[in-house]
Amino acid sequence: MTDFRGAWTEADVEAFLQETTVPIRIATQRPDGSLWLVTLWFRYRDGALECATQASADVVRFLRNDPEIAFDISTNDIPYRGIRGTGTVEIEPDGRPVLRDLVERYLGDADSSLAEWLLDEDREEVGIRIEPREIYSWDYSERMGEGTSDRTA
Repeated sequence: MTDFRGAWTEADVEAFLQETTVPIRIATQRPDGSLWLVTLWFRYRDGALECATQASADVVRFLRNDPEIAFDISTNDIPYRGIRGTGTVEIEPDGRPVLRDLVERYLGDADSSLAEWLLDEDREEVGIRIEPREIYSWDYSERMGEGTSDRTA
C-alpha cells in the first residue's frame, strides 16, 4: 500500500501521473554500492509505474541485484511541481507491450524513425514495474506567481 503525503491527494497524484509526459528518474544502487540514476519513459497503471528498456541495459542488472529504488517525476518548466518517492521494482521478461504504449504516449504515434528503431523486432525489451511504497507530492505554483494550480491542497 502506498503512503501518499504532500501537497496533493491520491487522486491528484494519479491525475498528474496520467497527464504528465516527462520522464521518470530512477535512482538505484550498483553492485559496488555506488548510486546510479537513469531516466526512462513511464506510464501509470493500476497503482504502479511501468517502464521498458533493453534487456541488456546496465540498469536492468542493477535492479535485479537490488530492487529498492527512489524516483522522481517532476515538471521541467515553471511552475515546478511533481512527485518523488521510494518503491520496489519487478523486472518483467516481455517489455514490448509497455514499450508500444510508451511510444504512443511520448511520441504520439509510431510513424517516426525513432519509433521504428525502438519497436524493431530484434530489440529485446524488458518491463520495469515499480510498486511505490511512498509518494511525496509538491507544487510550487503559488510561490512562483502562477496562481493556484489545479492540484494544490
